[in-house]
Amino acid sequence: MTIPHKIIGVGVIWNDREQILIDRRRPEGSLGGLWEFPGGKIEPGETLEACIKREIKEELGIDIAVGEHLMTIDYTYPHLQVTLTVHFCCHLAGEPKPIECDEVRWVSLDEIEQYSFPTANTQIIAAIKQYAASRK
Repeated sequence: MTIPHKIIGVGVIWNDREQILIDRRRPEGSLGGLWEFPGGKIEPGETLEACIKREIKEELGIDIAVGEHLMTIDYTYPHLQVTLTVHFCCHLAGEPKPIECDEVRWVSLDEIEQYSFPTANTQIIAAIKQYAASRK
């Protein structure tokens, strides 16, 4: 049996106070109750940047600018294979609302460790920290 493979565009969205936007998955879904960086599945014919912009608008109701590519992660869960393509994004307009999730929160890089993320996201957090350290 082949497990499904999804290509996911992920946004690491910064605000002007150097906080990152995270959202908590609904409890009933896959990986329910865990925090994540917002994003979603790419649609046929869609560019990755367009996917991230659209998903963030649909899920959180905000406008963002998609910036540089941070990393791409291939990760296999027991039921699903995912390719996470992660881009830094900049918050442009709108107040984030939990339209398709349980909760949204702006957190500093120091606070991010206090939240439970799916396993694949730990590599993203490590890469963000490395990136932030290289800019100091």
